[in-house]
Amino acid sequence: MTEPEIELSIVMPCLDEAETLEICIKKAHTFLEKTGVNGEVVISDNGSTDGSQEIVKTNGARLVHASEKGYGAALQVGITNARGKYVIMGDADDSYDFLSLMNYVEKLREGYDLVMGNRFKGGVKKGAMPFLHKYLGNPVLSFIGRLFFKIPIRDFHCGLRGFSKDAFERMELYTTGMEFASEMVVKAALHKMKITEVPTVLSPDGRTRPPHLRTWRDGWRHLRFLLMFSPNWLFLFPGVLLTIISAIFGSIVILKPFELEGVTFDIHTSIILAFTLIIGVQLIFFHYFVKIYSVVSGLTPETKNFNKLFDYFNLERGLIVGALLFIIGLVLMGLNFYNWSSLGFGDLDPVIFVRKVLLAVIPFTLGIQIMIFSFMFSIIGIKRKVI
Repeated sequence: MTEPEIELSIVMPCLDEAETLEICIKKAHTFLEKTGVNGEVVISDNGSTDGSQEIVKTNGARLVHASEKGYGAALQVGITNARGKYVIMGDADDSYDFLSLMNYVEKLREGYDLVMGNRFKGGVKKGAMPFLHKYLGNPVLSFIGRLFFKIPIRDFHCGLRGFSKDAFERMELYTTGMEFASEMVVKAALHKMKITEVPTVLSPDGRTRPPHLRTWRDGWRHLRFLLMFSPNWLFLFPGVLLTIISAIFGSIVILKPFELEGVTFDIHTSIILAFTLIIGVQLIFFHYFVKIYSVVSGLTPETKNFNKLFDYFNLERGLIVGALLFIIGLVLMGLNFYNWSSLGFGDLDPVIFVRKVLLAVIPFTLGIQIMIFSFMFSIIGIKRKVI
């Protein structure tokens, strides 16, 4: 007779969790027995030296070893080795109640790819979450996640979450640290997976030692990941804003001084706006570099509009536009030199001279940038899938 298919794997990462590991395993087994869910408990050990491995063996859980250090690395190994159709992951510090997982299982059975716990809906018991995490870190990072990726999740970093094994494989997760939690939600959203939340209670963990989590270090790692996977917010929107503001105000000031409430904006402002215009255009370029690289390298899924990008922006069009701007700038530089020579290369009015030079240098510089960008654009995108 063949063994029945394992429906659920409960996976816990472990690094010196001897104080709380046994109670977590027992709760997980009790849940499986009482609900009749056919499942297993998998402990992914990350190099414990406190005897955690023996606790796993004596309590009927399955032990796997994650040689690479890190929260994400341990979970990667544990989930990869899980045999269940569904996986629920949770910390082995007794802060999450493994007796109350049925709401996760029910949502997974309904067809959701990722089921997130919401500790703010379920309840955060006194002393379970540091003040900064509760009122600053989690709310701010969760808001940024919703804003950047349009994810309807209120608790972005809950450690208790469930997902199908198939969804996990499609996510293709890479990170090995605490940012693994953010990567999972972001990748699920980018792959258009079905995501939902269920209330989850967070209790104070049962350990006497400090937690592995480091507030500022790991908070920055989460934020850094969100920014890296959102080139629109990191590069495109700031670049477009800088370009528009610089182009509008620069066009006004470079022609003649502009006075506002007693303050005169003249040539010095023009110089600053010229640099911000160039920076803004560069940020827009970098947005497309990152977007293309992330797709061709497999970091993010290819969208239906990805190949259309190459219909609008290609090497030939970029070279034509860049060359035209370059020639305009070159001609204006030549006219400036001719005017100077007609004056016998003598002293010039510095305000008029700088204004004329800026009018020549800006298109000259942008033209070179666009031509270089066009080559880079084509080189980075050369491995794209042609439909």
